[in-house]
Amino acid sequence: MEKVNGKNILGINGAGRIGKLTLWNHILNKHFGGIVVNVGRGVGKNLEALLHNIENDSTYGSLSRFLYGHSGKQCEIRIIDSDQNLVEIDGMPVQFLQQARNPRDISWPAHNVRLVVDCTGAFLDPTLPADHSKGSLRGHLEAGAEKVIASAPFKIKDSTQKMPADASMMVYGINHLDFDARKHHIISAASCTTTGLSHMIKPLLETPETSTILTASMSTIHASTSTQSILDSVPSTGTSDLRKSRSVFNNIIITSTGAAKALEKILPEVQKIGFMADSVRIPTNTASLIILNITFHSPINDIGEPVVTREFLNQIYLQAANGPLAGMLEFSEKQNVSADMIGRRAAVVIEGIETHTRTGFMALNPDLLRSFGVELTQDIMIPVCHAKIFGWYDNEFGSYVNMLGKLTTYVDMKM
Repeated sequence: MEKVNGKNILGINGAGRIGKLTLWNHILNKHFGGIVVNVGRGVGKNLEALLHNIENDSTYGSLSRFLYGHSGKQCEIRIIDSDQNLVEIDGMPVQFLQQARNPRDISWPAHNVRLVVDCTGAFLDPTLPADHSKGSLRGHLEAGAEKVIASAPFKIKDSTQKMPADASMMVYGINHLDFDARKHHIISAASCTTTGLSHMIKPLLETPETSTILTASMSTIHASTSTQSILDSVPSTGTSDLRKSRSVFNNIIITSTGAAKALEKILPEVQKIGFMADSVRIPTNTASLIILNITFHSPINDIGEPVVTREFLNQIYLQAANGPLAGMLEFSEKQNVSADMIGRRAAVVIEGIETHTRTGFMALNPDLLRSFGVELTQDIMIPVCHAKIFGWYDNEFGSYVNMLGKLTTYVDMKM
């Protein structure tokens, strides 16, 4: 595929949930001149079967509705060369590759692809060599790509290995400006939950009155994903979380999340905070909710009232939504439900009417302080504020793929 009007060609590896929506996103935004999607296998009986899958989605509707809303306009999909799996979708050339599954075997240079977004979820360890028997992210680089972005957090399996110098985890709007084209060749766009959570935490860390965080925890009430079983199934060998083998249709399932650990890579300031995180999977198809519980050392004003209040926190988010995080963080005082968030193009939507705070005083008595070498004769009363903040995010397109697309565009512009 040749450049169109001087625009670069984007490579996408994988055509699952995130891969297909990433394709949709870039067809919509038109930053790239064309797209090459490596499916890695045959689909149905012919090219039309593959296009049927690309054109329709049970969560977001048809590609035409995605692009044009309810105007009735239809997205034109035209087959240019069926032998080469080359088509034109809404005026953009898209070519599908079906031969290679191992990244090192994908002929990216033959299609003028320099930047690849790997959406398979299968290659997440940046320490593995390009010739690893099961494939690796570095295989894309050996195959001829210059940069690769993984649509999931890095997972280094060997605990003795450190993060390579050419790899970094980034969330657009949080730390994407750290990207250095001379240094970074393998990038992780973190996860949907980390994307939403980081946009909730960043404004707090940047506000003096809320920057002193004593402890924090979060639960994500998370829509189901393809890693779960439709019906109860027998767990695979070595499976530790038996609940993911239970029917996603019929259960609320408590499980783990790596969002807090990944957050430390995105916002290093969080490393000094005792941060806990868990996930509760529910039987919906997309749109999730972060419930953030956070405790601050709360300053007191001149008349003895706490500074950090519900109104104060909401104002922080309102200012962020109208300022540095505009278009990425939204503040809402409506009574939203999860369906209202499907397709909402924000990293996170703060549910302002549900923000709550309580401030109390923690007594540090002389005996306790004496054990730390501090001599006092009376208790010290420390004001402490506990807050509960709710943040919605569309864990598929609206929040995650949208932010992934912005990061991809930024990387391409800096290459």
